[in-house]
Amino acid sequence: MRRLWLYQAERFPVIKTAVLVGVFSAASISVSAHLSGRALPGLWTFAGVWVVVIIIFFQMRACDEYKDLAEDTRYRPERPIPSGLVSLRLILGLAGAGGALALIVAGSIHHPLIGVLLLVWLWLGLMTFEFFVPEWLKARPALYLTSHMVIMPLITLFVTAAEWLPHGWQVPDGLWLFLALSFINGCVLEIGRKVWAPASEREGVETYSSLLGPRRAALLWAASCALAWALLIAVGSALGVPYLVGGGGLVVLLIIARAVAGFVRNPSVKGQKLIEKLSGVWVLICYGLAGLAPLIVAGAGS
Repeated sequence: MRRLWLYQAERFPVIKTAVLVGVFSAASISVSAHLSGRALPGLWTFAGVWVVVIIIFFQMRACDEYKDLAEDTRYRPERPIPSGLVSLRLILGLAGAGGALALIVAGSIHHPLIGVLLLVWLWLGLMTFEFFVPEWLKARPALYLTSHMVIMPLITLFVTAAEWLPHGWQVPDGLWLFLALSFINGCVLEIGRKVWAPASEREGVETYSSLLGPRRAALLWAASCALAWALLIAVGSALGVPYLVGGGGLVVLLIIARAVAGFVRNPSVKGQKLIEKLSGVWVLICYGLAGLAPLIVAGAGS
């Protein structure tokens, strides 16, 4: 247990993940309900989806450990699995056990929801094997990013389906905007954690800063945040609260712009850590605004 605790601290911070997933899943259910003009579902839907999505994210980490083992052993031997802290077999076993629990929980919410969960797992499996064209895909970074980030709207589809699927197969109008937002927010997180200062770059570690240069990578990340903000406003319009979500998002976007400007002037390790931290903050605030704004307006109206 001590070794697993050390593993999670480095590779899968449980508390941080639980908070982020909690906000994301609750917001997604709220958005789906408000787009459909329905009351929020019961507490078990929120709790069950939260558990399943945490399991999915852990499975994504486990699949990365399997996929990257050779590179980690060669270039990052200090990581928990190459160093022998925990075994790959243990992590994959926990991911498998989590999958069994996820099936039970998803089925308890609504049996057909299992089909959407299987779709998420299918894409995760394809990602793990790099769609069976690993070298070809890695030579095309934009396509690599796109193909891997598709899993984010699929996870969002699963979460929202917990709300709309029990009422029939009619997807709420405007939900595609929220799915698109999830895709771009996935890019924000992925790019943000791979914008490194020159002093942090390591052989064998692929980053956007090594591919594009630190300044261009930071600008790419900022552009992703700006696109996410535009989509947040579009989602807010579909929910009837464009100014509330747009204004709140703009405050964070201005903080992001300042951080990027500082990193462009001086691509330091401190600036690198700030960009990674702001990636999580942006996603947290983004989903929080989308999920809570309709509730705030409805509460004020009543």
